[in-house]
Amino acid sequence: MKAMKRMAAVTALLTLLAQSGLAAAPTHGKEPLKIKSNELHADNEKKTATFEGSVVARQGDLTLYTDKLVISYGESGKDLSKVEAFGHVRIVQGDREAVGAHAVYDNKGGRIVLDGSPRVMQGKNLITGKEITYYVDEQRSVVTGGRVEATIYPGEKDAGAKP
Repeated sequence: MKAMKRMAAVTALLTLLAQSGLAAAPTHGKEPLKIKSNELHADNEKKTATFEGSVVARQGDLTLYTDKLVISYGESGKDLSKVEAFGHVRIVQGDREAVGAHAVYDNKGGRIVLDGSPRVMQGKNLITGKEITYYVDEQRSVVTGGRVEATIYPGEKDAGAKP
């Protein structure tokens, strides 16, 4: 019985990480990416677009809130190479939410790194660490640095549930 509870807790933890709001980065998917901000600074030479002030980026059911969002394009100017969010980063998808001070989506590496006291929450379940990395194409996550803390409620209605 105790082993089953542990297995349920580990499954809920892995599911929470794998299906966190980080799973669907703003650049991932075919749906249009809609961004609202107070200002936009586009630099064709550097191949960047910088959105500043109450930035809200939506793609499908995923919403990213941040103070500043910098989008870097590849050499062709068509492909995204990196998306970086600075300040009060909050990623929401359904009842899942990830927060931190800074997030980087590396399109080439297929990973999202969230740092600055990152937390991933789903319902009452919570995971914290110094840095949370989500590997988009591999459907796995790594929480590193300092102490990793997880609070899991195995009996929760949505613990480990898919959206």
